[in-house]
Amino acid sequence: MAARKKTPVIRRPEVRLPPLSPYSGRGLEPDGDYDGLEFRGEDFTGQDGAGARFMDCAVTECALDEAHLVRARFIDSVLTGIKGVGTDLAGASLRDVEVVDARLGGVQMHGAVLERVVVRGGKIDYLNLREARLKDVTFEGCVLSEPDFGSAQLERVEFAGCELRRADFSGARLKDVDLRTTAVLDIARGVDRLSGAVISPTQLMDLAPSFAAQIGVRVEN
Repeated sequence: MAARKKTPVIRRPEVRLPPLSPYSGRGLEPDGDYDGLEFRGEDFTGQDGAGARFMDCAVTECALDEAHLVRARFIDSVLTGIKGVGTDLAGASLRDVEVVDARLGGVQMHGAVLERVVVRGGKIDYLNLREARLKDVTFEGCVLSEPDFGSAQLERVEFAGCELRRADFSGARLKDVDLRTTAVLDIARGVDRLSGAVISPTQLMDLAPSFAAQIGVRVEN
């Protein structure tokens, strides 16, 4: 009998924030450089922080509605209780980042790069990760409603205890993606792109009609 292939261990961020200084600015700035700061309860609605860098920062309960954070970089940072609709993070980079209890909708992250990131709790609707690259990313106990992973690259990604509703994996490339412990696994498009993922026997039965339809098999009584 062939040995069972082990699922690779996902590297998780180990964020240890230094003593932080309270943010005392008057808003975000394009290409701004924010280091060792605590942003708490700030309202960044509609502000332009394109290309900004956040390093060793805590962003807590801040409003990011329509905030323009294209190509922003978040490094060794913790984002807790952030909320907003239409936040633009296209082409952003997140490395060694924890996102906790976010409440977001219509977030644009197409072309973003996520490495060693944990998204824990919260709910994100219509998350656009088209053509993004995710490596060593864990979605843990969160609700993702209609996330779009179209043409994205996912390597060592886990959805642990998540509700994954109406997900789109069209054109995606998966490697060592663990879907076994999702609370809800609902794939709207791209079931044919699940090569490179691991699922449970129960999930296989649930997805069987979609797999059959993909290869043109009719199932009738």
